[in-house]
Amino acid sequence: MGSVSLKIGDGTARFKRATICSSALNILMLFSVVTTNLFALYAFTSSPKDGQIHSLIHNHKNISLISEHVSLILKEIDSSQKKLAKMEKELLGYQSIDLSRPNIASELKLFLQHHQLPLGKDSRTGITEMVASVGHSCEKSADLLTQYMTYKLSGPCPDDWSLAQKLILRGCEPLPRRRCLAKSVPKVGLQSFPVSLWKPVSDKIVTWSGLGCKNLNCLISKKLSRECVGCFDLDNPNENQRYIKARGKNDFLIDDVLALGSGGIRIGFDIGGGSGTFAARMAERNVTVITNTLNVDAPYSEFIAARGLFPLYLSLDHRFPFYDNVFDLVHASSGLDVGGQPEKLEFLMFDFDRILRAGGLFWLDNFYCANDEKKSALTRLIERFGYKKLKWVVGEKGEMGKSEVYLSAVLQKPVRVS
Repeated sequence: MGSVSLKIGDGTARFKRATICSSALNILMLFSVVTTNLFALYAFTSSPKDGQIHSLIHNHKNISLISEHVSLILKEIDSSQKKLAKMEKELLGYQSIDLSRPNIASELKLFLQHHQLPLGKDSRTGITEMVASVGHSCEKSADLLTQYMTYKLSGPCPDDWSLAQKLILRGCEPLPRRRCLAKSVPKVGLQSFPVSLWKPVSDKIVTWSGLGCKNLNCLISKKLSRECVGCFDLDNPNENQRYIKARGKNDFLIDDVLALGSGGIRIGFDIGGGSGTFAARMAERNVTVITNTLNVDAPYSEFIAARGLFPLYLSLDHRFPFYDNVFDLVHASSGLDVGGQPEKLEFLMFDFDRILRAGGLFWLDNFYCANDEKKSALTRLIERFGYKKLKWVVGEKGEMGKSEVYLSAVLQKPVRVS
């Protein structure tokens, strides 16, 4: 017999058949209920043989004793269920969202409730009901999630994209769907493709709420990250000459890398692509690139879209929503660092490998190595995949008298038979 339960996991609905432990517990509960009912039936139907008052009192004591035993058994069953649920959570490492807690938004309860399949059990999958999917870490941010899911039905959504991003950065991804109308910003002045690739973007087509800067001039004057120093200034030679003019030995030219592609480069995936310049240069060469981004301190997604490119609003903690072996090229830079945690970097690299086809290229572009240990750890990790090193350059860059080490590489994924 199969059962389906909501397990808050990695962004997909979880359907789970009954485990051996839960089946054994159900059998134990059934046995206990049947046994106690038989005892109770015997106690209530049996009559005293001699009709004496002493026997009646004795039977009454027996009934009370049986009732106490039944209560104890029920308490033990309840305790066992709680212990089993706790063990399951500890073993699986995630929890379900407790919808019984006070102040949970009604829309959240409605979204997460189970939905029975109209025709009963599905013969192909074995499931009997469907459940919604949200990130497992949403349980840790239930108050923020309730705030996010509190709105007027069919009315305008609150201007709370920064709240949504805060939940995503806390691991609450994917977020639940909402039944409200998102704020729409008039996109006046959009250019047609390919003129849009290098035409300056207007301040008016960008949402500035929740950001420190309120215009592009403010962003241009800031160093937002190692990859985005003036990256919103499309007239700046440092930005519009990237990938076609090298500033150092770590800077590979885009045409040189494309020439290394086995079987041609048609579609690519860019991690932490700043304002989308890498995707723009690829678009000029008829290569479609999806740019992964979040709006941390700047409106990256809207800016990239205004250039006629494809932004993917997704954190690096989320499994990439692509099928295996579909990309010809994966491009990443220091955004690959994921907080300096080696385990997270390892999981991320394996996901890169999953979506990259055999013969495809992994372009590591100016990855900042804080120290020799970090560089060695990354080198050992890359070598585990057996990629062919087409380009490999370790170089130094100096800013204000301080020297920093960067690694650039182009690697080709091998064919794996087994």
